[in-house]
Amino acid sequence: MTQFIAPTSASRPHDRRRRRLAPAFAAPVLALVMQALAVAPSFAAGLDQLRAFLTETRSAQGEFSQKVLRANGQTLESTQGVFAFSRPGKFRWEVRKPFEQLMVADGERLWFHDKDLNQVTIQKLGAAVGSTPAALLFGSGDLEKAFALSEQGERDGMEWVEAVPRQTDQGFDRIAIGLRDGLPAVMEVRDAFGRTSVFAFEGIRRNPELSASLFRFAPPAGADVIEQK
Repeated sequence: MTQFIAPTSASRPHDRRRRRLAPAFAAPVLALVMQALAVAPSFAAGLDQLRAFLTETRSAQGEFSQKVLRANGQTLESTQGVFAFSRPGKFRWEVRKPFEQLMVADGERLWFHDKDLNQVTIQKLGAAVGSTPAALLFGSGDLEKAFALSEQGERDGMEWVEAVPRQTDQGFDRIAIGLRDGLPAVMEVRDAFGRTSVFAFEGIRRNPELSASLFRFAPPAGADVIEQK
């Protein structure tokens, strides 16, 4: 999975571990469920629901929770936060608990801010997102150019779609998206090390008017800024 975080030699061991597990939307990261989407009936196939969501939802905001699990199901880390997006290419992914991290994309660049380290990493948006979980939810391009999509049937009251990246160097093997009533409700991302990141989305507002300031970011004074070309 493409990593938004660039570890430095000055990082503490605990920080490096934590940053490896941070959401990668693309790394993560991801995002997006709404309480009132009427574009697809609940009995529609998963692919139909996903395509309708991507085409009919221009903006959204809501809450997320994430768990990172070992292959044996043991929880490595849990985080909670809020997100917002506006197509094309603008999103905000804000971890609030148990620590604070922020990803902001303005359509051209992506900023990752680790508040504890006072470190900011900047990347070009296309290079950072590409064929990543973020592209599935925030992107606006041709999804099937980046992923092989397939129906996975019903599980836990949701219709599931599997997305396998067509490029093999993305750092993750597969993504499974559970949809209910036309909305992505759960996303499972399995990485190359056997870990699975499980994202749950709730409390979503579909197509709200969002302030442009949500998708702007200025590094705080004294921050260590790393710009990746």
